[in-house]
Amino acid sequence: MKMLNLLFPGLLLISTMANAATQAKDAEFTTKAKSAFLMDYDSGTEIVAKNADVLMPPSSMIKLMTLVVLFDEIKNGNLTMDSKLPVSENADYKNPLWYPASKICLSAGQEITVRDAILGLIVLSGGDASVVVAEKLAGSENAFTAKMTTKARSIGMEQSTFGNASGLPDPNNLMTSRELATLATHIIADYPDIYPMFATKRFEFGDYKSDWCRDWGRTHTVNYNKLLFTMPGADGLKTGHTDSGGYGMVASSIVGGRRLIGVINGFNGRGHDALAAEMKKLLNYGYTSTLHKVYYRPGDTVVAIPVWYGRASTVNATVEKPFAVTLPKPVPVSSIRILARFNDPAAAPVAVGDKLGEIIAEHDGRVIAHAPLIAAENVKKVRLFKRLIRNISVMFGGK
Repeated sequence: MKMLNLLFPGLLLISTMANAATQAKDAEFTTKAKSAFLMDYDSGTEIVAKNADVLMPPSSMIKLMTLVVLFDEIKNGNLTMDSKLPVSENADYKNPLWYPASKICLSAGQEITVRDAILGLIVLSGGDASVVVAEKLAGSENAFTAKMTTKARSIGMEQSTFGNASGLPDPNNLMTSRELATLATHIIADYPDIYPMFATKRFEFGDYKSDWCRDWGRTHTVNYNKLLFTMPGADGLKTGHTDSGGYGMVASSIVGGRRLIGVINGFNGRGHDALAAEMKKLLNYGYTSTLHKVYYRPGDTVVAIPVWYGRASTVNATVEKPFAVTLPKPVPVSSIRILARFNDPAAAPVAVGDKLGEIIAEHDGRVIAHAPLIAAENVKKVRLFKRLIRNISVMFGGK
C-alpha cells in the first residue's frame, strides 16, 4: 500500500487513517429557529448544526421525498413529463382537508401532467398534487409512505418517518435537519435535468375545472420560497409551515461557484419573508466564515496506478464526486496536504468504477476528508502466454 503526496509528487508517506471531517465552529451563528443545519455541498462539511439530529415535523418540506420517488419513476423511464396523472376525490379541492392547506386546486376526474404536478408541488406546495402522485405510484397515500421510507433508507436517511405525502400534521411525519440536507444533496446530484425546476418563481396552472379554482388561481402563482427573490444564486428547494411546527425551509445557493445547503425548522418569524431572511443570514454566514477548495472532480486523473498483468501498464484513478475541503477562516487552504493511498500495483482486470484506493486531505497531521479512488478506465488482463513471459522477466530483474 502506497501513500503518495499529490502536492509534492514522488514523496511516499505512511499515515494512519482517521474517520473525521473538518467542522467549522458555529459559535458565532445564532438563530431563533429550533433547528438549523448548514453544509458545503462539494466537501460535505458541516458548518452549522443546531439540534440537527432532532426529529421534528417537517411540514411541507416532506414533499421533497414525495418528489424524489416521482423523479425515480421519470429517471427509470416509467413516466415522462407529459404523462397524465388522474385526480381522485381525495385530491379534489372540495375535500375539507384542502380548504386551509396549500394546493393547486384540482377537481376529481381531471388529469394533470407530471410536469404540472412537479411545479405545483415546488411552487404552490400543492398537497393535492402529493395525493395525486402517491395514488398513481402506489395506489394509496398510505401505501406510498412505504416507498418514501424505502427511498429514504437507500440514501442514508435512517431516522426519518412518514405518515403522508403532503406534510399535513401526522405524528409519523418526522425528519431531522441533517437528513433534510441529505435529501437536498441527493436531489441536486442525482436529478440534474430536473433540479432547475426548483428555481421556478411563478407557476400558473392552466387547467382549472371550476370557476372557484380559476378565481383562486389568479392570486396563487408565486413560489413560497422568497429566498429565490432576495438572494442571488439561490436556486431551491422547499418551504413548509404549520401552526404548531412553525416555519421551515430547505435551501441551496451558489455564490462564487460554491454551493451551500441550508435547513431551518421550527422558526416562528412573521411569514415566509422572515423565513427567507433567516435562511439568507445562515447561508451568508457559511460563505463569509469558511474557506473552500475543490481539488479534483470526476474524470480528473488523480494518480496513474501501475497495473500487474494488465494490457496497459497503468490505470488512471479519479474520484466519484468532487473532492473538496472546507475550513473555518482564517485557516489557509494552502496548509492542506492531499494524499493518495493505493495498492501498488493494482491487479488486472480493472473495470471502470473499481475502487483502487483512497484520496485523503490532512491538516496538522489529522485526516479531515477522505474519499474512494476509482478506476477511470478499463484495463484488461494480458493473455496467459504474455503472463508467463512477464513472470520470467520479473525473475530476471525486469518489470
